Amino acid sequence: QNTSWTLRSRGRNYDAELQRCGLEAALVDFGDYHPLKPIMVTDTKTRRGTRKGSTSSSSSSSSSAPPDPLSSMLDGTDPLSMFAAASASETPREKEEEAVGPDFEPWSLKRGEILARFTTTEKLSINLFMGSDRGKATSQGSAVSEKVRTRLEELDDLEEGSQRELLNLSQQDYANRIEELNQSLKEAWSSDQKVKALKIVIQCSKLLSDTSVIQFYPSKFVLITDILDTFGRLVYDRIWTMCSDPRPLPDNFTVEDVNDTAKETCLNWFYKIASIRELLPRLYVEAAILKCNRFLNKSAIQETLPRLTAMIRGIGDPLVAAYARAYLCRVGMEVAPHLKDSLNRNFFDLLGTFRQISSENVRAQLVLQMVEMPEYLTLYSPAISWILQCIAYRAPEGHKLIMRAFRPEFVAARATDFIGMIKDCDEAGFPKHLLFGSLGRSLASADPPESERLTILNEAWKVITKVRSPQDYINCAEIWVEFTCRHFTKREVNTILADIIKHMTPDRAFEDAYPQLQTVIPVQSVELHFQFLLFSVLQERFLPFLDMFQKDSVRVEVCKSIMEVFIKHQVELTRDPVILNAMLHICKTMHDSVNALTLEDEKRSLALLIIGFIRMVSFGRDFEQQLSFCVEARATFCNLEPVLVQLIHTVNQLAMETRRVMRGNHSRKTAAFVRACAAYSFITIPSLSSIFSRLSLYLLSGQVALANQCLSQADAFLKAAVSILPEVPRSISVEGKLRSSESFLLDFINSFLATLLVIPDHPEHGVLYLVRGLLNMVQDYTWEDNSDAKVRVYISALPLLAAMSQETYLYSIPKVDSNETLYGGDPKFLSEINKLCETLIGQILDHLKTLGRDESTRRQGALAFSLFGVLLAHSDLRNNKLSQLAVNLWNLSHKHGYCETRTSVRTLEFIKHQTQQPDMAHLSDMVQRLTLQSRT
Repeated sequence: QNTSWTLRSRGRNYDAELQRCGLEAALVDFGDYHPLKPIMVTDTKTRRGTRKGSTSSSSSSSSSAPPDPLSSMLDGTDPLSMFAAASASETPREKEEEAVGPDFEPWSLKRGEILARFTTTEKLSINLFMGSDRGKATSQGSAVSEKVRTRLEELDDLEEGSQRELLNLSQQDYANRIEELNQSLKEAWSSDQKVKALKIVIQCSKLLSDTSVIQFYPSKFVLITDILDTFGRLVYDRIWTMCSDPRPLPDNFTVEDVNDTAKETCLNWFYKIASIRELLPRLYVEAAILKCNRFLNKSAIQETLPRLTAMIRGIGDPLVAAYARAYLCRVGMEVAPHLKDSLNRNFFDLLGTFRQISSENVRAQLVLQMVEMPEYLTLYSPAISWILQCIAYRAPEGHKLIMRAFRPEFVAARATDFIGMIKDCDEAGFPKHLLFGSLGRSLASADPPESERLTILNEAWKVITKVRSPQDYINCAEIWVEFTCRHFTKREVNTILADIIKHMTPDRAFEDAYPQLQTVIPVQSVELHFQFLLFSVLQERFLPFLDMFQKDSVRVEVCKSIMEVFIKHQVELTRDPVILNAMLHICKTMHDSVNALTLEDEKRSLALLIIGFIRMVSFGRDFEQQLSFCVEARATFCNLEPVLVQLIHTVNQLAMETRRVMRGNHSRKTAAFVRACAAYSFITIPSLSSIFSRLSLYLLSGQVALANQCLSQADAFLKAAVSILPEVPRSISVEGKLRSSESFLLDFINSFLATLLVIPDHPEHGVLYLVRGLLNMVQDYTWEDNSDAKVRVYISALPLLAAMSQETYLYSIPKVDSNETLYGGDPKFLSEINKLCETLIGQILDHLKTLGRDESTRRQGALAFSLFGVLLAHSDLRNNKLSQLAVNLWNLSHKHGYCETRTSVRTLEFIKHQTQQPDMAHLSDMVQRLTLQSRT
C-alpha cells in the first residue's frame, strides 16, 4: 500500500529519563562469606556440603562501609594470591639450578657491544651447507641394516664438500646469512632431520677457524656461537622430554632419575660428535651440549671441562684459541660456576699463548691484512674480559687481576691509581689511548670521586688528543664523551666536541667513522643530565658536528637517534629558540629524505618522531607564537601526511585552550585568533590524500569552530565534509589489505548526524539545509551491490529529526543558539521535520518490500527490527497508525526467525517496564499484541 507515514515524535523530558535510568546503590553484607575465599566442603549428617570461607578473615557485618571484596582478602588466601604464590615457588625448567646470581653480567649484554664495536668494510665469505642426496628417507619396507648404513654414510658426509661458498658479502649480508642458518637449524630439527641439523652446526663451527678478515672475528664469534647455543638447547630439551614420560623430571634431578632411553640418546649424540675429524668443530659442538652430561654421570661435567681445556691447546692460531677458551668458560659458568680450576687453567693457558703473537705466522697475517699490532691486540679484549669476569665472580678480593675484570665500581673508586699505572706503561707494545679507552668504559658505568673527576678527564684527554690516526682517535674519544656529559658542564662538552670536529674533518676522515660518531651525539645512557647538557651543547657545536654526517642514510639515522632521545628525555614542554632551531633542523633533515622510493613503514617512523617533537613545543600563553610555529611546521613537513594531521589537531587544541582561558567569553582579539585557527585548518585539510582523514578533520574542526562561536566557519567545515562524500571509494586499504569502506563511512555519518542537532540553520539556506544536503549525498552515492547502508543512514537520521522536534534539546553549545531557540517550536519548522520523516520512512519501507521480493529475509528482518527500535524510542505510539506500523515491523522481524528469543524477550521486558511510567500506559495494548505474535 502507498501509505504516508508521519513520525510524530513523543515529548521527552531528558532529565527525568536520566534519573530513572540511575541504578540504586545497596549495601552488601558478606558476613562470614567472602566471594574470593576458597571453597571448603564439610560432610555432616545434616548437610552434604557448604561453600564457606574461613572465619579467621571474615568481614564484619557491623561495619559502616561496604566491604571491598578485593582489599579485604590481602591475607593471601584468595585464589589469585595463592596462584601467584604457587607460581613464584615453582622454578621453570629453563632456570633450573640457577648457575649464577643477578650480580653476574650475562653474555646477552656483552654480545651487542661486541657486534657494534668490531665491524669491517671488507668483503666476507661464508661456506653454506647444501645438503646431500644421501641420507634421505628410505621406503617403508627398508631393512634396519639399510637405515644404519645410511646413517653412517651421512656421518661420513659431515666433512665432505656438500657446501657452497658465498663471496663478497657485506657485514650485514654475513649476519643475515648466519641468521638464515640459525633458522635452517631450527627447521631441520622440527622436521626430525637431526643429522642435517648437526651438519649445519659443524659447518658453522668450521667458520671460526677463518681469520681472513681478522677485525671482524669477535663479531663472527658472537654470531656463530648463537647457533651453537641454539643447538645445545635443542639437544638438551629433547633428552629432557624423553625423561619426562610418564612423570616430569624434577629440576634438581639426579642420574638415577634418567631412563635408559634418554641415556642412550645422550650417549649417541656424544658419539656422533666424537666422530668429527676436525678439532675445532668437534670442540665447539661438544662444548655446546656440555650441559647434557648431567644425564649421564654426576661427575661428567667436572671430568669433561679439563679434557676440553686441554684440547684447546691444539689450536694453532692464538686468537682462535682465545675465543674457544671464552666459549668454554661461558658454557662452564652456565652449568658449573663453582669449578674454578677449569677457569683458571684456561686463563693461564691463554697467557701462555701470548708468545705466539710475535711469531712469524701472525706477523705475516697482519702484514697481509694491513692490521697494526695494537689493533690486533684489541681483538683479544672481549675474550679476555669474559674469562676474567668468570674468574673474578665471587672470588676473594686478592684474586682480581686487571681492571677489565673488576666491577666498574671498583675501578671508579681507584681511577687515579689506574691513571698513574697507565702513565708508567711502555707505549711501544700497547698504546696508552687503548688503556684509557678501557678505563673510560668502566667509568661510563660507575662514578669516580667528585674531587678527582676533572683530573681524570684532563689526564685522559692529554693522551687522546695526541692520537694521530683518526680511527684510533675516535674509537677512544667516543668513550669519554659520555663521561664528560655525565659530570661536566657546557664548557667541557663543547671543548671535546670541538676537538672531535678538528680531528675528524681533515681529509674527510669522518666518512670512515660514522658508527663511532653516531654514538657521540645521543648519549643515550645519560638520563639525569641529558636535558641540561645536550641542549647546552646545541648552542655552539651541535650543527657543525652534524654536518660531518654527509652520507644521507647515515645522517638520517643520526637524526632519528637524536629525536628518539629528545622525545624520551625531554619531559617538560619547551620554547627555547636554540632547541627549537636545532630540532627543526633535525626534523627537516628527516623529512627531506623522503622520496618516491621511501617505504611506508619508514615514512610512518619518521612522521612519529616529528610528531613527538611537535607535541613537546609549547609557547605557554603566547598562542599567536604557537600558531606561527604551526604555520612554519606545515611548510617544512608538507610531504608527511601524519604530521599535517597532527598540526591540525594542535591548532584545534590551541583554539579550545583559548576558549578555556577566556571562559567562553571571547574578546575581539581572541575571536579573531580562533577564526585564524579555523582558517589554518580549512586551508590544510584539502592537502591530505586520505579521504577519511579529511572527513574526520572537517567534522572535528567544525565542532571546534562551533564551540568558539565561529558559526560561519563551522558551517563551511560541515558543508565541505558533505561535498566530498561522493569521493569516498568503495574500498580502502587497511594494513595492506583492501576492505570495504562502508562501515567507516557509516560511522562517520552517524557522528555527523549527532553534530547536526546543535548546528543552527543558515538564514539564507532554508530549514534543515545541512540535513537535507547530507541525505541527498547519501541518496546519490554509489553504494555496494546488495547493500543496506543507505537505508541504515535513513534509520539513523530519524532519531536526529525526532530530537530536533523537542522543545528542549538533549545537548547544546554554550553561547550558540541551536534551532530550538531559533524556531522556538514553530509549527512550520515541525512540519518540515515531519515531511522529511515521512519521506525517509517511505524509502525504508519500499526497501523492505524490495528485500521481500528478492527473498533477502535475513536483511529484511534486521532492518525491520532496527526501525521498530527507533519507533519505540522516539515516536508517539499513541498514534494508531504508528502503533500499527511498529507491530507490523515486529511481526516482520520475527516472521523468518531472524530475531533471537533472548533479544525478543528483553525487548518485551523493556516495553513492560515502560508501561509503568505515567505517560507510557498506552504501550500496554502493544505489549499484548507483541506477546501474542511472539508465541505464535
